[in-house]
Amino acid sequence: MSTPDNKALIVVPDDFTTVFEGSAAHDEARALGTVRVFSERGAEDSAELARRIGNAQVAVNIRAYAHFTDAVFAACPNLKMVSIWGVGTDNIDLEAAKRRGVTVCNTPGANAIAVAEHAIALMMAVARKIPQIDSAMRKGEWPREMLGQLHGKTLALLGTGAIGSHVGKLARAFGMNVLAWSAQRNSLTERDDMLKRADFVSLHVRLTPQTRGFIGAREFALMKSEAILVNTGRGALVDREALHDVLAKQRIAGAGLDVFHDEPLKAGDPILSFANTVLSPHNAGQTPEVRRDGLLLTIQNVKKFLAGAPQNVVV
Repeated sequence: MSTPDNKALIVVPDDFTTVFEGSAAHDEARALGTVRVFSERGAEDSAELARRIGNAQVAVNIRAYAHFTDAVFAACPNLKMVSIWGVGTDNIDLEAAKRRGVTVCNTPGANAIAVAEHAIALMMAVARKIPQIDSAMRKGEWPREMLGQLHGKTLALLGTGAIGSHVGKLARAFGMNVLAWSAQRNSLTERDDMLKRADFVSLHVRLTPQTRGFIGAREFALMKSEAILVNTGRGALVDREALHDVLAKQRIAGAGLDVFHDEPLKAGDPILSFANTVLSPHNAGQTPEVRRDGLLLTIQNVKKFLAGAPQNVVV
């Protein structure tokens, strides 16, 4: 559980591509104990993840591709805390963590402003066809097609946590009519009604077994043909085949996507072939401010846990 000098052993098993090593948060972590950082890919393999964690007391989870399964917890009996950089916990078996006495903490709100701005940027990029127009102009063309605008349009905001709430605030500043849906306050019938009315649909619910495939063929059938889907949450919130089908048939106007079922995208992934999409590589929160503040909060969570006063506890 500790190193020979009686300091906590803190492992960062998944710092690929590197954001933690050499950061201010890395310096803060060194003040708490001995720190080991693995900056090469491989933590998506459960056996390798367990090997990297070894006898550490604390694991700092940087990337969602590292899955903390029951098998990983079983192989690492000294592990007492997982501190996540970010909000999503879908890569952590929370029931197994609870059962084995592992505290899981995250960093709510740390990337909210950046991700919310990115969601709005995706709405505008798809509606105004900015990538297509830019590409055409670089080929010597002068496109004159009609574009979309946000003002006066209706946004269905599915999920009202820190990110979703800020998206709503920005959308209202653009003159949008915002319909907000929360699993705690609203029914699926209310969600369906919002989907029917919306010009834009933005996803901000957490990925759980209940929300996997949250938007599928049935939900797409409710949406307007002019509607635009934006997803900065998790790829699996949307049924993959249903998404491909509506984009191919232009049953909706388009999609702005920062998250995918496979990350990184594989060569030949069908999503790459659709002209009515704008894609970004799960980097909505990649700003210097988010990186600095989020990583520091991740280590602050570790410090609080080691002091016996854990904060931002998920389990």
